[in-house]
Amino acid sequence: MGYRIDCLQYANWSEKIFRQMREGGVDAVHVTIAYHENFRETVLNIEKWNRWFEQFPDLIFHGEWASDVVRARDTGRTAIFFGFQNPSPIEDDIGLVEVLHKLGARFMQLSYNNQSLLATGCYEAEDPGITRMGRQVIKEMNRVGMVVDMSHSADRSTIEAADISERPIAITHANLHSWQPALRNKRDDVVRAVVDNGGMMGFSLYPHHLQGKSDCTIDSFCQMIATAADRFGVQHFGIGSDLCQDQPDSVVEWMRVGRWTKEIDYGEGSATAPGFPPQPDWFRDNRDFDNIEHGLRRAGFNDTEVAGLMGDNWLRFFEQNFTPADTRPDT
Repeated sequence: MGYRIDCLQYANWSEKIFRQMREGGVDAVHVTIAYHENFRETVLNIEKWNRWFEQFPDLIFHGEWASDVVRARDTGRTAIFFGFQNPSPIEDDIGLVEVLHKLGARFMQLSYNNQSLLATGCYEAEDPGITRMGRQVIKEMNRVGMVVDMSHSADRSTIEAADISERPIAITHANLHSWQPALRNKRDDVVRAVVDNGGMMGFSLYPHHLQGKSDCTIDSFCQMIATAADRFGVQHFGIGSDLCQDQPDSVVEWMRVGRWTKEIDYGEGSATAPGFPPQPDWFRDNRDFDNIEHGLRRAGFNDTEVAGLMGDNWLRFFEQNFTPADTRPDT
């Protein structure tokens, strides 16, 4: 049996959810610990996680290296890896990249939906690509072992990041634009740029990114994965569910609005229903990963391919990209 890794969740964390991770056999989860937070606010979020690690040591622990996924499986726990959906935690200081990596951060998006100091978000009308600072930050992330994540970035910025980066980059949570034309989903030329440079993409279960939204079927979702595997190679894909379990609707406002506007930004949802959409009935929480595995088998994937998609591909990516550049194993 392969490893089971979800490369993006932003749940309203609780003992209940940690226990559901164990019930679902989830060995590792990449969790968002910053949307718009500055450095000090991000440290406060790390403090919260440290308390949870202290309170629930039989369920979760802080993952820093790929070997922690193996340790999680061996000890019946879930390794929690930190990531940011915005470069706001580094503020305007490239030196904070290394500091945050030492605090356990392993992923950082170069932009959320808007233009950042580093790159362009997918909601902007124009995409001038990676900025001067962005090029330097990518170089520093490559050096220390922090993964460049372009999940919310615009097309040109994502393609340039994949080409500039000397190590593979990731799109941790998105789907194929050809399957569901949401702003956040990725066109084929974007996916090609990422995978041609050895990168990874995690498929999202967030309803606005699904064909049919909350009514999307498991077979439609898995057929989309099969299409991606045929086009680009199954070894480049995994799951990044974007599960926002138990979050109050007010959290959507923080995600989309932060501090940059006084107006409500409804994103890709309905202007009359700005909150979280209901999850499809086949993936409501961490206990439902078996449904995805069964769906992948129905879509024609063999045992090795299913294991890869459910987590082994992410594990290989972690092994290659979490360590500093001068200590990573030969590949």
